[in-house]
Amino acid sequence: MKKFTADIVVIAAGTAGLPAAVTAAAGGASVIVFEKRGNTGGAGNMANAIGGVGSNFQHAHGENVTPEEAYKIHMDWTHWRVDARLVSEFYRKAGSTINWLEEQGVEFSGFQGVIGQGRPVTAHTVKGLPPGPKQLGQAAAAMKVLTKRAKDLGVQFYLKTPVKQIIKKGGRITGVIAEDEAGNEIHVDAKAVIIATGGIAASNEMMKKYTGYEDGKDIYVLFKGGKNGLVGDGIRMAWEVGAGSTEIYMALTHHLPPPCAGPGGTAAEFTAFRLPYNIMVNLQGERFVNEDVGGAHSIVANTISIQKDRAAFTIFDGNLKKYYDETNAASPMGTQGQWSQYRTFKHENLDDNIREAREKGYKYLFMADSLEELCQQTGIKLSGLLNTIEEYNKLCQAGRDDVFYKNSKYLRPFKKQPKFYAGRFFAGAYNSTGGIKINYKTEVLSSDCEVIPGLYAVGADANNMYTHSYTSLAGSHMGFAITSGRMAAENALKYIESIK
Repeated sequence: MKKFTADIVVIAAGTAGLPAAVTAAAGGASVIVFEKRGNTGGAGNMANAIGGVGSNFQHAHGENVTPEEAYKIHMDWTHWRVDARLVSEFYRKAGSTINWLEEQGVEFSGFQGVIGQGRPVTAHTVKGLPPGPKQLGQAAAAMKVLTKRAKDLGVQFYLKTPVKQIIKKGGRITGVIAEDEAGNEIHVDAKAVIIATGGIAASNEMMKKYTGYEDGKDIYVLFKGGKNGLVGDGIRMAWEVGAGSTEIYMALTHHLPPPCAGPGGTAAEFTAFRLPYNIMVNLQGERFVNEDVGGAHSIVANTISIQKDRAAFTIFDGNLKKYYDETNAASPMGTQGQWSQYRTFKHENLDDNIREAREKGYKYLFMADSLEELCQQTGIKLSGLLNTIEEYNKLCQAGRDDVFYKNSKYLRPFKKQPKFYAGRFFAGAYNSTGGIKINYKTEVLSSDCEVIPGLYAVGADANNMYTHSYTSLAGSHMGFAITSGRMAAENALKYIESIK
């Protein structure tokens, strides 16, 4: 058994843990970071942009979003079923987080598009790493910068060394027990512990128990960390020392088109399935959404989540496919409209795309010579689909969708000309949110809402800013992780000073 002493222990070297470690060390604390994987960065290595409002970078590019504006949008979007003070603290500090990242050496290249229309630009795109052998998100560059900065400040990293237990004595947190790769226990006496383990997205058992979803069955989770990923370690350990719990949500952020939810290519190869001319139906064969709200991802994801088996399909026939081919409808269409971002097919023949994807293991693309065969493949109810097509064609003939009010320019009749195509869409989430009850200072609270001295939780483990839907302000998930890491370290430094 090994024994160490530190002022602050950070559990996990990911998106929230790294800024916590840097901030704590810069404040004069001795810091040890334990990470169960063999590298730092966590889910941040897969992301692209970081949310923030009122940053210097925004002002320099003519984007003048205020914390008040962002706060009001966020609270309206969540119907105030969130921790309002925590949301306020985040937006008031999120701009300075972007400034702070730039001070550490992180560079930004521009802004990402927002989720939902008419929202201010809040997602700062990280200037990415040079191309390498592994596919990483642009924010991996930020994780690399923070790791180096932490090491330069004297932070001690122990990789492949998961924390197994948080120690609590006399009502306060006094350290942790970790285990190295060889199975040796490491005991650390510490004055404060910051939990930053990233949620439960890689544990289908916990997801099903606490959220009702199963990854790959009725939801697709983007950031789950692989085999040794996000399985709720920190949440479990916090609960074991008396932390209160909050609801855990899969805050829906996307309706994922083929083949995002699995192997077989990229979404750009299958643009035809995302176009608003198609019909979107459930397993009953019924339309349930306006097909031209595709840019508002969380809205469509929520409608999918209440359908039978949480299943949705876009369908089109050979006539519409011919229209796509002849008009190059899936190519960029200028700067007007939410569909201008989409690119054309990888191959000239969409059938080849589908066959290739299925050969690679993707099972949610379908094509058939008849509607009967298509319904057999997908499980869609044929009689319901035929009724929907009849109703839809009448709307196209009238030139107005009086059911879901799709823009009339996207109304094209379904002529039942083979071949017939379908692609299943999944509700998607970046990660889980919530689990550990905290206050606006990121201090962990007991079930009686009393502070557990010396214990802090950040990032997805304690993200009580969302319910069933990701906010309409892009980048806030990453922004909260990094900002809350800074907040926890700053408050832990004050706590340590108070107990000297």
